[in-house]
Amino acid sequence: MDYELFIRERITELRLNADISEYQLSHEIGHAHSYINGITRGKALPAMKEFLALCEYFGITPSAFFDPSIEHPELYCEIEEKLKRLYKEDLETILRLLKWLERER
Repeated sequence: MDYELFIRERITELRLNADISEYQLSHEIGHAHSYINGITRGKALPAMKEFLALCEYFGITPSAFFDPSIEHPELYCEIEEKLKRLYKEDLETILRLLKWLERER
């Protein structure tokens, strides 16, 4: 896997899903207006601090960022956080529902 390309494309995907411009995203995470453009054009990669800021901005975990099978990582992470607080019986009910939804596809 070309991780540099993946990072650039994933940031673009998340940005477009959030309906935010490169300029606005750069500003929101505290950088010059061209910061995100430089990343998406392959001129630079975010440092760890900025990568974590991007994950926090989009409401996702670093592991969700790097999992290409998760199409909407922000929703996935929000659901995951809520699941952590449920009782076992509730989790079993949700699992049955998920299996039913999967079968319906």
